[in-house]
Amino acid sequence: MRDHVWAIVLAGGRGLRYGRLKQLDELAGSRLVDHTVAAARRTCDRVALVLPSGVDWDGEPVDALAVGGDHQSESLRAGLAVVPVEAGVLVLADPAHPLAADRIFTEVVEAVRAGADGAVPVVPLLEVVQRVRDGVVVDTLPKQDAVVTQSPQAFRADVLRAAHADAPRPVENSGMLAALGHRVVTVPGDPANLHVASPEDLAVVRRLATPPAARSR
Repeated sequence: MRDHVWAIVLAGGRGLRYGRLKQLDELAGSRLVDHTVAAARRTCDRVALVLPSGVDWDGEPVDALAVGGDHQSESLRAGLAVVPVEAGVLVLADPAHPLAADRIFTEVVEAVRAGADGAVPVVPLLEVVQRVRDGVVVDTLPKQDAVVTQSPQAFRADVLRAAHADAPRPVENSGMLAALGHRVVTVPGDPANLHVASPEDLAVVRRLATPPAARSR
């Protein structure tokens, strides 16, 4: 059991900024959450799914269900509560990354099994990044050693549980663990593994998910 890999699909958001339940939006004939659950089922031993209060699950079978909280950290801890303490590796997957390839799930798990406390997929930061205040550029940030971190991410279960024991509200779990002195490594991400943060992002992801022949019609 300690070798078992549990995925926690964090679909507990209430869509306040997006305007609706993003995880239930359609992509290539399925919902965003369906894509993530399917990938987790293919690559992990067990799957726990966190949903918003009042949302019933009618998709592929999962091994455990939990109700999300007011922010993602609370939703994660709700997921942790339904995952057996004997689980060895936890994969945190977000339906906001519905195009995450199975390869990424597998590689972050392999990195943790190889000795890391956590593993995240990253892509190089190639665009110019600037700080803007009141519509005016005030600074250009260096790109050296900067990357964009994606989902899914994998962690040693005991390390992640200990980090959340005091109910923190981190911006990002891997950053929190790194700040606590844990070793978080990277694996190659995928430029197509886009983050759906707005309806405009979803339009781009839908186009990526559309077969080339269908795009030309």
